[in-house]
Amino acid sequence: MASVLGRLIAAHGLERMHLTMLKAKIHRATVTHAEVDYEGSCAIDENLLEASGIREFEQIHIYNIGNGERFITYAIRAAAGSGIISVNGAAAHKATPGDLVIICAYTGMDEAEASRFRPKLVYVDPDNRIARTNNAIPVQAA
Repeated sequence: MASVLGRLIAAHGLERMHLTMLKAKIHRATVTHAEVDYEGSCAIDENLLEASGIREFEQIHIYNIGNGERFITYAIRAAAGSGIISVNGAAAHKATPGDLVIICAYTGMDEAEASRFRPKLVYVDPDNRIARTNNAIPVQAA
């Protein structure tokens, strides 16, 4: 029965597509620490975690603006208001204090959910304090 239903759904284009969407972004954060000997992860100021909706221990992708490195780790909590962005463990080889990074988290959803979803975008100043937030990125012009 399940295979018959599956063929009917596929024949009528009704299958549900799973999309991976940007959930949250902390844009142009300044790396404050790079600690090879610390347990792997990225410590992020609690205020930035809360504003972005990134959860402690959630997988994050980090994009180093200066050197092009892209890597995956997980978020841990740093003290609220500290401005800390500490890249730890093996990932510390991919960023140094002073580097600008983009920290992203992604989530999966179907097309209907994606049509209603808006990411949490957090833009920070040079001290990793929240400068503004948004839920859309402006259209890029030529």
